[in-house]
Amino acid sequence: MRHHLSLRILFQVLAFITTLPVSTGQTLEKVILDGQDFFSSYYLAVAPEEIPPAGALILLAGFGQIAESNPPETKLHNVAFANQILTVFYAAGNKLYADSITVQNLTRVVDDVIRRYQVPSERIVIGGYSAGGAIALRYAELCNQFPERFQVKPRGVFMVDSPIDIFTIYEQLENSARNNYSAIATEEAHRAIAFINNDYGIPRDNIPTYAGLTAFSMNETYGRNEIFLKETPIRAYHDVDIAWRIVNRNQTVHGSNYEVTAELINRLRLMGNDKAEFMQSFQTGYRSDGTRHPHSWSIVEEVECIQWVRRCMGL
Repeated sequence: MRHHLSLRILFQVLAFITTLPVSTGQTLEKVILDGQDFFSSYYLAVAPEEIPPAGALILLAGFGQIAESNPPETKLHNVAFANQILTVFYAAGNKLYADSITVQNLTRVVDDVIRRYQVPSERIVIGGYSAGGAIALRYAELCNQFPERFQVKPRGVFMVDSPIDIFTIYEQLENSARNNYSAIATEEAHRAIAFINNDYGIPRDNIPTYAGLTAFSMNETYGRNEIFLKETPIRAYHDVDIAWRIVNRNQTVHGSNYEVTAELINRLRLMGNDKAEFMQSFQTGYRSDGTRHPHSWSIVEEVECIQWVRRCMGL
């Protein structure tokens, strides 16, 4: 979850730019919905040459990131463009879960994308990096649970090393803050705890509230939101490099995101969802600056992923 929050200067510069070059034949278009919320008032779109596109892939940024943070880290939009699929980059801000404001903002983006680019509403796949994946997962659950409230029913959803259980996340953050083994992990923990507490308080003291916000809970007595994904294709991507975590964060597997998502995938498969997949890789995570990090977009193999997206869309 280590993303810089002091990116307002970059945002102000980009506010003057309506289109940015991505690669040959592609343009990253900035669509501003309103000018109030720093993170969530706009999205970036890479539209294919022909409109309407075959479908849309909506990608959510991680905790504290802006939409511009993600295109340099992945080639998913490049491959999607070649397959006549619209890609949308969107940021939900300092959120680890899909609260009512986050859901409202994301719905506004989805509805605008469908209208503006004439996207078939039955061909939407949603995914996200880190906390963005947790929000994408909960959003898909809500779309399935309350179809009368949403224009779409995502045909697939995937998470890129996402923390999907807010109760487990909070305990992990508390451990990092208390142990103080790693300066980076400790700073991340204190920052995230402050945002969570400021929103709805400590999760274990407000179980009903957080049970409605979290996409998944290891403790089944808190809720079973995963039942709304029983028929939805799901992927959880992880670079399972435990040695890196020990050396660089002084954390074991119990401090990872994949321990929780593995439980989610297993429960879904026990329900009969044979399209729930744990996408394990090893030492594939690298940031765009060359830094080795398992918590990276690069753990997703872009060509194979877009082929999966196409299958989800029925293409």
